[in-house]
Amino acid sequence: MKLTRVAVPALGLLLLAALLTALSHYGVLAVPAAVPLAARWIALAAMVVWASQRRSLTFWIVVSMLVGAEVGADFPETAQKFKVLSDVFLRLVKTIIAPLVFATLVVGIAGHADLKKVGRMGVKALVYFEIVTTFALFIGLAAINLTRAGAGIKQVPTDAAADKLQTVEQTTSDIILHIFPENIAKSVSEGQVLQVVVFAIIFAIGLAMVPGKHRRPMLEWSESLSEVMFKFTNVVMFFAPLGVGGAIAYTVGKMGFAPLLNAFQLLLTLYAALIAFVLLVLLPMALIARVPIKRFVQAIAEPVSIAFATTSSEAALPRAMEAMESIGVPRRVVAFVMPTGYSFNLDGTTLYLSLAAVFVAQAAGIDLTIGQQLVMVFTLMLTSKGVAGVPRASLVILLATVASFNLPSWPVFIILGIDALMDMARTAVNVLGNCLATVVVARWEGEFVDNYHGENVLETEVQSDIAPAEMHS
Repeated sequence: MKLTRVAVPALGLLLLAALLTALSHYGVLAVPAAVPLAARWIALAAMVVWASQRRSLTFWIVVSMLVGAEVGADFPETAQKFKVLSDVFLRLVKTIIAPLVFATLVVGIAGHADLKKVGRMGVKALVYFEIVTTFALFIGLAAINLTRAGAGIKQVPTDAAADKLQTVEQTTSDIILHIFPENIAKSVSEGQVLQVVVFAIIFAIGLAMVPGKHRRPMLEWSESLSEVMFKFTNVVMFFAPLGVGGAIAYTVGKMGFAPLLNAFQLLLTLYAALIAFVLLVLLPMALIARVPIKRFVQAIAEPVSIAFATTSSEAALPRAMEAMESIGVPRRVVAFVMPTGYSFNLDGTTLYLSLAAVFVAQAAGIDLTIGQQLVMVFTLMLTSKGVAGVPRASLVILLATVASFNLPSWPVFIILGIDALMDMARTAVNVLGNCLATVVVARWEGEFVDNYHGENVLETEVQSDIAPAEMHS
């Protein structure tokens, strides 16, 4: 296989270069400095050839991170000039924020304007979503405050840090007033993402209240805008390798390798926190709801694997819906809870965002009180609604909120280097959480069928109850 023929030499050269560098650094092997240097660049060239054949954005990001780190270590002064690449990428990302958040929230809320038809089930689902995501938020906060993965990064004091110190001293009234927009155009131009969220929520509620002939065109427009912004996000992400490479080169050239060690600590913190969330929150929920654990695990294995591999919850949606029907959840419940959960029940994303936001503050050397951390992650929780279908869209939301709280953006690019590895785990937990939500709500409604082994029996039973908006994904 052609890929294997390229991959094996590339990995071998990378291992050899790492071994030569380590032995030379610790004085075990006396070789000229040019030898491990040449070995590293030859290995990187082989990795680039491998990446060009794989055509994987995630792999290109990893390779660009390695190249950027090497450039930063070998040519620190030149590497600092590559910061412009990360700045360009940051500007492109910022253009996505307001239209993406507005469109996804409007579709997520007004798209289910017929909540009256699903009545109790809709209220129960939303209550469940908010309880579970709040647990995720607190577990994320506890984990990052325990490990302090972002602390200790060497930095140069900046005006952004000074601005943040002033923001910290705001009164409660100032913070509350800051949530509500006085001019939506001003909010968009200043990057006040929480104000955009508030405007979008009120707009969506108003849209849900108008007659169908007026609601439908605006809802279709919002849905089209959200789809376009998803594609826009995908296009911008093609620039991610350049942005990551430039950011890592600048970071290593200016601060050394310490920030990358902090990023690895963050990765371990996330995986540990997600495991804790599954064991301490989702498992007890499943036991309380008397979910048949063995059948449930067998049913979700495939959709969770798809989500983990593709880093997109939407890629796993069709199979997840089928899987939940196959274990006894009526289609009427699946058709409402699953798509709604993709907007309002992003457990893994909520936990990740709480970790990442506090990591940025720690990296910037800014100590936030628990109250200030809660305000920031509550903003992230609101703005993350509706972005489950886009790989690395959480990064867009994180950058928006970081900017609105006057935190520097450079720690976000440290996170970006490992974001693909983090995205796999958080997306898998998103899908797992939404699958469990359908079973819990069905049990809560008294409609879950124990020991169900049929395929389409429930379909004819509930077909007449399915409204078009309930099938909206």
